[in-house]
Amino acid sequence: MPRCVSELSECHMRLATLRAIKLGGAAGARAGLLAIAAAASAATLAQVPPALVRVDEVRMEPLSQTVPVLGRLVARQSGDVAVRVDGPVEQLFVDVGDRIDEGQLIALLNAVILTVERDIAAARLAEAEANLGTRKAELGLAAQEVTRLERLKHSAATSRAAYDDARQAQVIAVARVNEAQAAMASAAAGLARAELDLGYTEVRAPYSGVVVQRYTEVGSYLNTGDDVVRLVADEALEVEADVPFERLAGLRPGDELAMELDDGTTHSAVVRAIVPQESNLTRTRRVRFVPRFNDTLGPLAINQNTVVHVPVGVAREVLSVHKDAVIKRGESNIVYVVVDETAQPRSVRLGEAVGNRFEVLEGLHAGDLAVVRGNERLQPNQKVRRPEASS
Repeated sequence: MPRCVSELSECHMRLATLRAIKLGGAAGARAGLLAIAAAASAATLAQVPPALVRVDEVRMEPLSQTVPVLGRLVARQSGDVAVRVDGPVEQLFVDVGDRIDEGQLIALLNAVILTVERDIAAARLAEAEANLGTRKAELGLAAQEVTRLERLKHSAATSRAAYDDARQAQVIAVARVNEAQAAMASAAAGLARAELDLGYTEVRAPYSGVVVQRYTEVGSYLNTGDDVVRLVADEALEVEADVPFERLAGLRPGDELAMELDDGTTHSAVVRAIVPQESNLTRTRRVRFVPRFNDTLGPLAINQNTVVHVPVGVAREVLSVHKDAVIKRGESNIVYVVVDETAQPRSVRLGEAVGNRFEVLEGLHAGDLAVVRGNERLQPNQKVRRPEASS
């Protein structure tokens, strides 16, 4: 049957050529030859089985051009750990480069004097407690006397003056009890303060981190507020970058940007805050990013250089096509689009790159199915089949 079809098509082509020559001479002959070529191409495509292709939809995509901005890794927590009481350093338990946990002992001050002061405070509290007991006993005695005279105040065995004196003595006893209670509270507070100061002889890490500097040695006398070590929380890092003010329009808290470390590894960073303070010299503002690290080639360090790709401006929606759909033909770009299971070539004009896609300026429409696999050997109007369409 295919042979019969081929022979019939050949007969029609010859008849068309003879008619063209008869009617138009040489010009007719050229037209006839073109007709033969077109018919031959159509006959050839009719015999070629459908090509297996994969397609990707032409769609709208947000486009935002970026510029590299130099940044650096900074610690969210860092600072000097100082002593809270006076005293000589008795022991040091850390050195530069040591990683320590929150609450770990850094240094120990000599606690002899503070221990004595704590014992004195404890003795004063005991004295205040004893005095309070005495005052309460005196109050009980005064109250007992008032009760006894109250029963006898209408008899000749006592006088009104004696009763009034007893009532006044009771009031004085109550005041002395209150005074003793206040003294005991003061002594208890003094003991608590002495115990607190004694506890401060143990200098502990306020957070986990790495010791980057040590300011003192064993035997040195430190006053309250003197520094012992400098501690950096190297596992709680952020990225800080000075961004030109004209680039801030494309930044919003929560935006995720691409970031590179100086070891060449790529990561991402999320905008946490834009500091509302501008440098008069550089016209930049500090922006803090929360990094999302992938694998790195080495340990991270404070002040390590980073490059953050900051948007030039607010992102805009563009029509985009997958890069694999674009075929370079000299100075032109061709994209095959599937229409009724037939490959139709489209000449396109491209713009900026959008990841693994190109911005389309002319030649395609949203929803077009562009061929991204099997398009290298396609011919115009060739039948195609798609695995996703048949499944």
